[in-house]
Amino acid sequence: MNGERIPASRETTVEEILLENSRRQKALNLPYDPVTGDPSDPDRRELHIPGLDTPRVWIPRAMRSDPLVASLLRAGSVDGYIDAEMHATPCALLREEVNRRFTRLRILHDFPFWAASFAYIKRKGGGSDTLMVLNRPQRRLVGALETMRMDGKPIRLILLKARQWGGSTCVQLYMAWLQLVHREGLNSLIIAHQGLATDEIKDMLDRMLRGYPAWLFTDGDGEPVKGRRMENAGNSRGSFRINGRNCKVKLGTAERPDSCRGGDYNLVHCSEVGIWRASDMKTPEQIIRAACSGILLEPMTMIVLESTANGTGNYFHREYEAARNGESQFHPLFVAWYEIDRYSLPLADPRAFAASLLEGRHSSLSLSDRRQPGSYLWWLWEKGATLEAINWYVAERMKYSDHGLMAAEYPSDDIEAFVHSGARVFDRYLVEELRKGCRPAPLRGEIDGRKATGPESLDDVRFSPDARGALSVWEDRVLPDAGYICLDRYLVVVDVGGRAARADWSVVAVFDRLPMRTGGRPKIVAQWRGHTDIDLLAWNAARIARYYNDALLVIESNSIETRDPDRFVDGDQSLFIFSQLREACRNLYARRQSEEEVMRGAPRRYGFHTNVATKPMVISGLVKAVREGLYEERDEACLDEMLTYEQRQNGSYGALPGRHDDLLMTRAIGLHICFNEMPIPTVRLRHTAPRRHGPGITRF
Repeated sequence: MNGERIPASRETTVEEILLENSRRQKALNLPYDPVTGDPSDPDRRELHIPGLDTPRVWIPRAMRSDPLVASLLRAGSVDGYIDAEMHATPCALLREEVNRRFTRLRILHDFPFWAASFAYIKRKGGGSDTLMVLNRPQRRLVGALETMRMDGKPIRLILLKARQWGGSTCVQLYMAWLQLVHREGLNSLIIAHQGLATDEIKDMLDRMLRGYPAWLFTDGDGEPVKGRRMENAGNSRGSFRINGRNCKVKLGTAERPDSCRGGDYNLVHCSEVGIWRASDMKTPEQIIRAACSGILLEPMTMIVLESTANGTGNYFHREYEAARNGESQFHPLFVAWYEIDRYSLPLADPRAFAASLLEGRHSSLSLSDRRQPGSYLWWLWEKGATLEAINWYVAERMKYSDHGLMAAEYPSDDIEAFVHSGARVFDRYLVEELRKGCRPAPLRGEIDGRKATGPESLDDVRFSPDARGALSVWEDRVLPDAGYICLDRYLVVVDVGGRAARADWSVVAVFDRLPMRTGGRPKIVAQWRGHTDIDLLAWNAARIARYYNDALLVIESNSIETRDPDRFVDGDQSLFIFSQLREACRNLYARRQSEEEVMRGAPRRYGFHTNVATKPMVISGLVKAVREGLYEERDEACLDEMLTYEQRQNGSYGALPGRHDDLLMTRAIGLHICFNEMPIPTVRLRHTAPRRHGPGITRF
């Protein structure tokens, strides 16, 4: 949280904080009864039928249209239903039968009711078994699973969590609900990180099945299942059959990959994936591929990957980031520590604590390595944590000498959850201010020319709309009118990546500097992002620069000058890129020459070279631009890169493992050029001679 702060309203007072805290505590302590149902849930509807075991309930909306419910509503009561629909005289036996019919229907639609009524689990802290009443995080988890199921979609979820709220137990019971209530033949596979965890899973399933009512434990024909409810399947120690449901439950561990090979499975739960250890014989990717490859992408199939965080760059981190960025089948779900009821500590003096929180809200300094700065604690308050939860965090933080260690166990958001050793470069709250200007690009396509490469590719440049194009356009170019021309308006910056899908991205960013004429801010108006060969990238960037009124073209030259043959198919031919461009481009950036270089006639050096001297310079400039709001961003992906950019312990800058900084670097270089090397845009009459420039010559 180095340098971070929370902007707070000047009107905020201690009394307002205490009042808001009381409101939050009241919301947390609202009674929750899954048997009657949650009346605050917008997806539930009230049902009042005298004679039901629970006469007034709030049932899932989808259940309301069932013929049984419709008949009960018409009859007005259980006795009325017996008389009108069953054509019999009401009696205790028939009333019990109607209630069981209603219960069978409800458990089909209402997992929280099923769990709280029939699913026994081990009581934390010892004692007799207890029914599973979902806590707040579990209700969020089930809500995400049910949304996919109710929409008729495959259930795919990756869960990033804090510890000790029953996430794994909830997932396993949800799978059991699908097997026992919804459909026969749903085989499940549960992969834990070690053998002890599988023993606990087996014990939980035994406990739940042992307490399950006999009248509900039926086969596909509705007949009660007699004898043992679960028994070993074949010779496998970790494979079990649930009798009467035509399904198996297989338990495996990441330590024994052979136990995780997929068969005919429909439901897979992979637990604590973040701490699965890779070896020469197996990796997490290989284990999950083997377990899940046979699962079809269709309704009533389920794959859940679940874990606390355990560093960056590993399989779980990469998969969560892919889901978070919408590049995966999986839906991401994060549970913060302050959403868990047990992480709360009463306050001896709430007013004094609130006053201290308010007073320190702008402080970015920590008193020790076992404390968080006041700005971080205020951020927790802004996120929705109660004062009592923040008090718990302050006490718990004293156990850890590093914030990353605390964040891995008790993450406050899904960015800080993944441990990193460096210091974040950008203030997350100031970055979020930039997000207000971001929006989806209204146009996508490519800039085409007469040819794909070479000087002729710069002739007849035009925008070609294409929904699959790599060029996002927020604002199209503004052509000069008949009488006037604007100089130094557009700037195009290129960060060179690789052509392979797993390589760094290549990015071409277009800045519009016209607002700087009147003291305004430059803004991003277009951006190309993709993987391609370096020669194709160079000519594509040149076309974009030509299209935007012969904008100054700045190419980050490190990748070209290093001549890495493994990165580019061109090999040493990449050295000729600039020599080709300077003959065709009207406005190609070259580095400033020293007086000595000019005196001895040294050749111009094209491109912006990022090195130990220039990189800290441009990054510092970008930090200032973010801090002072000196430019307008359009792409949220660039802001996501800022949030995962760090200064490492050796002083160097870079993205967290598994993340990128390609968008960020185009902004850093571009804003440096905007403010330090290009003149303010000027508007001139067309007959006025412009500043002289030509191929290979900059305007500076």
